[in-house]
Amino acid sequence: MDTALVYTPALDSYDFGPGHPLRPERVKLAVHLLSDYGLTSTRDHSATSGLHPLPVTPADAESLLRVHDPAYVEAVMRASVDPGIPVGHGIGPGDTPAFAGMHEAAALIAGASWAGMRSLLAGEAQRVLAPAGGLHHAHRDRAAGFCVYNDAAVAIASALARDPHLRIAYIDIDAHHGDGVQEAFYAEPRVLTVSLHQDGRYLYPGTGSYRERGVGSGTGTTLNVPLPPYATPECYLLALDGVVAPAVRAYSPDILVTQNGADAHWSDPLTALGMTIPGYESIFARLVSLAEEVTSGRMLALGGGGYSWRTVVPRVWALLGASLLGVNLPDDLPHGWRTQLAHLGIEPLQSLRDDPAPSLDADTRELVLHDTSHVIDRLRADLGLE
Repeated sequence: MDTALVYTPALDSYDFGPGHPLRPERVKLAVHLLSDYGLTSTRDHSATSGLHPLPVTPADAESLLRVHDPAYVEAVMRASVDPGIPVGHGIGPGDTPAFAGMHEAAALIAGASWAGMRSLLAGEAQRVLAPAGGLHHAHRDRAAGFCVYNDAAVAIASALARDPHLRIAYIDIDAHHGDGVQEAFYAEPRVLTVSLHQDGRYLYPGTGSYRERGVGSGTGTTLNVPLPPYATPECYLLALDGVVAPAVRAYSPDILVTQNGADAHWSDPLTALGMTIPGYESIFARLVSLAEEVTSGRMLALGGGGYSWRTVVPRVWALLGASLLGVNLPDDLPHGWRTQLAHLGIEPLQSLRDDPAPSLDADTRELVLHDTSHVIDRLRADLGLE
């Protein structure tokens, strides 16, 4: 089957302004890098190579209301028409300011993620990349953390509405806890939510303890792996191999949804983790392999956070797209993309993977690994893996 890309320049309209850390250009630059590597196709699902395009339409009211309260959607629509009117619900000065056309832009992102999911359900694609998605902090009745509508939750809830017998696993590697998606399915046994993130004691939104395991019939279908500051790629792979993969295998989902925030990178201005670009490539290989093993390859990969938007996010998500396609990208960056960076005033990069992470002293590295291993051991005991 094919691998698809859900992207249109209209998605760039999700824009809080030039002073806001969430820049739409990061998605555009990632898609351009994929294109410059020759990985995008202009053809429909009959294409035999490359990421073929999927059409995008905004999520309709029925889809949004599966996840969000009517009063909240109405507030978003009012703020969208007149951003100067206070509407509450987390919209306003701060993380998630109102902007003209906000409802339409956020609904289009939700529609893009739902389009990717529909393609998987219809058997038109085996893997889908929706890089504008991953707005995982939006809650049922409020915006939060740069997120207006929770596209991941909309796509998952809409899939369950279409096929009540589906089982879906959601894996979130963003530096921030995937609290909005967890909230949406905390009591839902048909969805396993997994989040690897910087420990909430040190980072927004302050949630995501390993003690959060779901409620009611959803007890045991929430899994959090809080990582210590400076967690390295080694820590992530220990968590994936020791906890996440066994939990997903035991759950046996039909579809895997991943949120691939690039803000765990060591250079990110809003976080304090130690991921590298080669580390991300290793994670993506693990996730694609896991999908092949447990879902016959059916996988929806979303974007997410990432605030080193010029040089880090595009390279990370280009490697994500390549992993979905099963191709190995050459390390030399395409000339056209390096030229784009030069136009942005960035000293041109030469290498896709070159990423000299700051070295940790031996004591710090030992402490980080110790703290990571402690969390993994606790979770493995809870899951009965020991």
